[in-house]
Amino acid sequence: MEKIILAWSGGKDSAFALYELRKGGQYEVVGLMTTITRDYDRVSMHGIRTPLIEQQAKNAGLPLIKVFISAQSSNEEYAAAMTRVLNQLKTRDIQKVAFGDIFLEDVRSYREKNLALVGMTAVLPLWGKDSKKLVESFIKLGFKAIVSTCDPKKISSEFCGRVIDNGFITALPQNVDPAGENGEFHSFAFDGPIFKQPVRFTVGEKVLRDGFWFCDLVPL
Repeated sequence: MEKIILAWSGGKDSAFALYELRKGGQYEVVGLMTTITRDYDRVSMHGIRTPLIEQQAKNAGLPLIKVFISAQSSNEEYAAAMTRVLNQLKTRDIQKVAFGDIFLEDVRSYREKNLALVGMTAVLPLWGKDSKKLVESFIKLGFKAIVSTCDPKKISSEFCGRVIDNGFITALPQNVDPAGENGEFHSFAFDGPIFKQPVRFTVGEKVLRDGFWFCDLVPL
């Protein structure tokens, strides 16, 4: 099987992408690559503490590859940090990176363009699938995830810190994508068929920072 790295945010789409890649049998996922904001020691955008991401990777039986950026990172800084890591991966005969994107064409184009600069290509195992059916399948398969971040301009803060289940899907406003693909919310996957055991944490305080609601998840 061809070796591949999976871009890993720690959320439900990343987790489901890993499940699909392993089920497909075409690729051998040899690592999870995540972007860490150095100043906060948290996953960029999702706000998840690094130890929780490390525990996810351990429970999935995979090494975690960290890409560090600053809190005020520019596009140039991000691109430079990512290029360094991708070039290192190429020396290990890894030519492809997988992502959990579903339907945003501009995001896909951005990823493909950046990978092309280092001679790599993107794989998107969830691409083009119905987002509501994806979330329903995610739940049915036994995955569990909690909303870690939400955009108050798109969704109520009441959803922040809520476990994603069938009741969650039903409660979402009609104009909100069930998978949060338009940035309405981000999540943290803590249990499911890709993990040897659940990731243990407790729910901390909920804060509004930089225009987004974050639910702090504290490792146990």
